Amino acid sequence: MAQNVAQKLIDAHLVDGRMSPGSEIALKIDQTLTQDATGTLVMLELEAMQLDRVKTEVSAQYVDHNLIQEDNKNPDDHLFLQSACERFGAYFSRPGNGISHAVHMERFDRPGKTLLGSDSHTPAAGSMGMLAIGAGGLEVAMAMAGEPFYTKMPKVFGIKLTGKLPDWVSAKDVILEMLRRHGVSGGVGKIIEYYGPGLDNLEAMDRHVIANMGAELGATTTVFPADDEIRRFMKSQGREDAYEQLLADEGCEYDEHDEIDLSELVPLIAKPQSPGNVVPVSEIAGDALYQAYIGSSANPGYRDFAVAAEMVRGRTVSKEVSFDVNPSSRAMLQTLARDDRLGQLIASGARIHQAGCNGCIGMGQAPAYGRNSLRTTPRNFPGRSGTPEDSVFLCSPETAVASALMGRITDPRTLDFEYPKVSNPDDPVVNDHMLENPLPHEQARKVELVKGPNIQSLPDFDGIPDAFELPILLKVGDDISTDEIMRAGAEVLPFRSNIPEIANFVYDVVDEEYPDRAKETGDHAIIGGQNYGQGSSREHAAIAPRYLGLRAVIAKDYARIHWSNLVNFGVLPLTFANGDDLDKLEQGGTLKISGLHEALASGDTVSVETANGDTIECKHALSERQVEILRAGGLINWKRDQG
Repeated sequence: MAQNVAQKLIDAHLVDGRMSPGSEIALKIDQTLTQDATGTLVMLELEAMQLDRVKTEVSAQYVDHNLIQEDNKNPDDHLFLQSACERFGAYFSRPGNGISHAVHMERFDRPGKTLLGSDSHTPAAGSMGMLAIGAGGLEVAMAMAGEPFYTKMPKVFGIKLTGKLPDWVSAKDVILEMLRRHGVSGGVGKIIEYYGPGLDNLEAMDRHVIANMGAELGATTTVFPADDEIRRFMKSQGREDAYEQLLADEGCEYDEHDEIDLSELVPLIAKPQSPGNVVPVSEIAGDALYQAYIGSSANPGYRDFAVAAEMVRGRTVSKEVSFDVNPSSRAMLQTLARDDRLGQLIASGARIHQAGCNGCIGMGQAPAYGRNSLRTTPRNFPGRSGTPEDSVFLCSPETAVASALMGRITDPRTLDFEYPKVSNPDDPVVNDHMLENPLPHEQARKVELVKGPNIQSLPDFDGIPDAFELPILLKVGDDISTDEIMRAGAEVLPFRSNIPEIANFVYDVVDEEYPDRAKETGDHAIIGGQNYGQGSSREHAAIAPRYLGLRAVIAKDYARIHWSNLVNFGVLPLTFANGDDLDKLEQGGTLKISGLHEALASGDTVSVETANGDTIECKHALSERQVEILRAGGLINWKRDQG
């Protein structure tokens, strides 16, 4: 039977289950990726499991998010992560070496392999013919311990690409077009697979841009074939021997279809405060501008910086604009310097920052109050930039730089010079000096974990009770993101290894009194709308509310990663059988559930009684394994009970 690329990857790694959309499957994981905002919990979880050594082919830990060292907390965590990598046998990418997704693509991505990452943009590796999935840190820790990854079999959404991108239009506009068409939940429960003759005109890093932001569609992951372009990229990195061709079979089918003629695309931009709020740049051209920012995991390629450098060559950006450049890796920074691109950026007035996530995750470069910021980052959720009342737009490097030059939001097609066409070089600088190899096993066993005073052991949670009456402490709307549940930024993320402290920030951008109410109340419930928990994979958005007493969430539906994270930390996620019942549960009310264990074990329906005596039918999508996890109080407890 003819298979597409996604089906081939799943079939080759299927440990348990059937490849039938919606059914639970278990996948063998070849590689893992962790970063410092989520990896600290992963390493603490490995310590709690008493793991001797990671079981994957490659496990790599990156320090790219929390690079600001305003006190001891971040550097202490960097030392902890370094010691944990030495102890457990993982690669360690030192602070300043670069963004996890860019460095992993340069040094470790390999066609035909699976990658599980505690970062929602892990699907960027799908650009290389991998099955790369973002997950909660606890699931990544399990994979590092040799356990399979459990998920629901997705549908495969085939996107046929034809034509060639016009001047001033680039890969960012392709994924923005997908978001314009399908919105932030259009990929939920799906793998997006790109195919067709248009692929011949997209380089490996162009594909990375598109695969990276598939996360903003809510997709399980994105995949591309591993073709001659991927061979070329791997050869440029000195890794051609790891290349394997992986193409879809002729005559294969997809569960859903769409088609994009690249030649018809125009410069696009996502307005605040959602990646799905996409319009043509021409629609808002002329609006005022404070900041233009290029870089991030969503535009990490050489051409993204080189085009910018050629656009500003011999020119100076507007005095009204802060022009921020965030190199994706140290090797990229060296290559740009070698090729006389970095100097051009500096001469134009650019502010060059260290290689890392930086402003994308709210670590510096926050925009001024009430001023517009154009960014090539993947997300513009409220407050994510570090400025609470931010106005962040998502766009291509071409649009960001054109706007920086003109001092206002500008359609790059209106510039008075020709489009500078550049490509990724065949001889980029390769620098592995800040990527530390795993220690030999016997040497690793002697390593002691280095723990600063901010690093706390994980809290222990009890199992879900058979009956409870819960006050509803919070009711929220549609598309609530994990940035709103547990925000990022320089104030919060340094507490990522200290759950009692980071819990003080839960939902504070939505309701600043929620943490205090939760501490006073104890066990409680939250009510949500559609696409609850979209965005980042950070499991702090599940574990910190659970620490405050969250026992159940009832929503219209959930983003995949957050739904799994809730289960893994013992929180019951239910959905309304009838969406109109959302109006029957209000903040300040109560809900009552009895006979829960039997209901979960015997079917997919749970009855919920409201404060006025009405009964609401809710659904759960839990497997037998996940029901056991809830009854045990979370995934760690469940595995511990199994011995």
